[in-house]
Amino acid sequence: MADDYYDTLGIARSASDDEIQKAYRALARKYHPDMNDNSEKAKEKFQQVQQAYDVLNDKDKRQMYDQLGPDFQRYQQGGGSPNQSPYGFDLNDIFGGAGGGRGSAGQSGGGFGGGFEDILRQFGGQAGGRAAPPSKGRDLQAEITIAFQTSIVGGSANVTLSREGKRESVEVKIPAGMESGKKLRLKGQGGRSPNGGPRGDAFVKVVVAPHPCYSRKRNNLEVRVPISIAEAILGGKIDVPTLNGEISVTVPAGSSSGRKLRLKGLGVPIAANPGDLLVELQITIPNQIDEALKQLALGYHSDENLRSEIRW
Repeated sequence: MADDYYDTLGIARSASDDEIQKAYRALARKYHPDMNDNSEKAKEKFQQVQQAYDVLNDKDKRQMYDQLGPDFQRYQQGGGSPNQSPYGFDLNDIFGGAGGGRGSAGQSGGGFGGGFEDILRQFGGQAGGRAAPPSKGRDLQAEITIAFQTSIVGGSANVTLSREGKRESVEVKIPAGMESGKKLRLKGQGGRSPNGGPRGDAFVKVVVAPHPCYSRKRNNLEVRVPISIAEAILGGKIDVPTLNGEISVTVPAGSSSGRKLRLKGLGVPIAANPGDLLVELQITIPNQIDEALKQLALGYHSDENLRSEIRW
């Protein structure tokens, strides 16, 4: 009389799919020939476990088995899987297939997530008894906020990494022209390998703090500079802070608010494509308006319609 498949897996007839898969995985580990020095007894038991799982893990086969009982095998069609092993079991049934179900050749999915090689590594070896190669340690993720000036000209900053239960400060080199949201890779600064392999890496996301006056657009820098009414009307020289220190900039006579002056090569200092500095002029009205300024305004007259271009 054929063995009862439910008894073989040690489960009740009402067992759920998850319970079937859980029982199968435990028994597959226990009786796999590579885990038992190719014992004949283990091979036989493993084949029984595999046979039971092949049927109970398939909805249609399980339903037929529940109806026919021991007579089921007489109705079961032959034909092996392309993944059939010398022991008569399908490797994908144990080690592949999403959710532990049957897989096809070349597939991997849920269940043991990686297949035959991965499950054997859990027991310190590989197929054929070979030792598992050293694996890389876990990669770490971190975030750091840097000053706007540092993002433009480059520099260094410290980031805190959590490794092996400890928080450690590591210096990070910031390249010139660093953009907010980009990541820096710190090779070998991740977690330790569990079996003597190289450390993982640390990936540090860089956040650039805003500047009170300057902003960045691609490789250009922009700054708003206030000028007086007299400077706007008559023109003149104004001092503008730049990466290279203050420089004198000429304001053309008759400049309006919003006019931009381009200073070539004074933007983000990237060798391949250096940006420019755009100086936007902002006319500032004094808080205290004296009589002379009032008379100037009252005496000014223009036939030009300043709002002629405004349309709904």
